[in-house]
Amino acid sequence: MERYGDLDSKFRFVILASKRAKQLLQGAKPKIKTKSRNLIRIAQAEVMAGLVDYEIIQPKKEEAHEAGDIFIGEEIREEESIETSEKKKKKPKKAAQKKPKGNKKKEKT
Repeated sequence: MERYGDLDSKFRFVILASKRAKQLLQGAKPKIKTKSRNLIRIAQAEVMAGLVDYEIIQPKKEEAHEAGDIFIGEEIREEESIETSEKKKKKPKKAAQKKPKGNKKKEKT
């Protein structure tokens, strides 16, 4: 697996590079000198060199879901059926119009 600087995953690399590229696009000065004038490439090079600082914030225990907070499939289906029945009441269906079929061959008699 290819390493992305000192990062543990390619996903973290993409997130950091995109956030740094946004900073550069908003007027931040590059931390390295490169031949490239493309700000996205500059952001990627900065992340690869380890010049972009970041911190991984751990979720609080309060934010974690408990077993009682999870919906059961039947509850979700009941809620969806209530919502769809309300939408049907609001929007009456238009009468279906028959389209002429023009691809039928005429029979010779």
